[in-house]
Amino acid sequence: METKEMVLCALFTVLITVGAFIKIPVPVVPFTLQFLFTMMAGLLLGGRLGACSVALYALLGLAGLPVFAEGGGIYYIWKPSFGYIIGFILASYVTGRLVERLERPGFGKILAANLLGLAIVYGAGMAYYYVICNYVIHTPIGLEALFLYCFLLAVPGDLCLCFLAAELARRLKPALERIG
Repeated sequence: METKEMVLCALFTVLITVGAFIKIPVPVVPFTLQFLFTMMAGLLLGGRLGACSVALYALLGLAGLPVFAEGGGIYYIWKPSFGYIIGFILASYVTGRLVERLERPGFGKILAANLLGLAIVYGAGMAYYYVICNYVIHTPIGLEALFLYCFLLAVPGDLCLCFLAAELARRLKPALERIG
């Protein structure tokens, strides 16, 4: 890894951490900017480096640093919401790889990559939530409640972040490439 790549990975790890603590007050579901920065990591750094920065964030949190929205530590893997962090890593990789393959990606194609990333985050997050609640910590949740609380109430804000990330990436990617 080149020095520039390490610096950018570290920068996005910090941005994701900061995003975990920028909480927008909405009823029922906590809304943070983690998703925005995880998508931006993939879009601007590419799949490999974007996923690396998100994975570093996850490792720091699991090592005990309080970087997650609700703290940190190895026990976090038993929290139902940890699946979303796994989803962040996967989504950052996929969106980054998709955009890397495009020659001059426009807003629409970047947005499509973000929407796929959103589906990955919610797919991983909801599946993990369901398994941990029903089979590990024995606090059962039905599919209807899971869909309501873990998707329907949460996804509108993240959809807005998909649009914002697409526009930011469209504008910032050329400038980042010029830095060399």
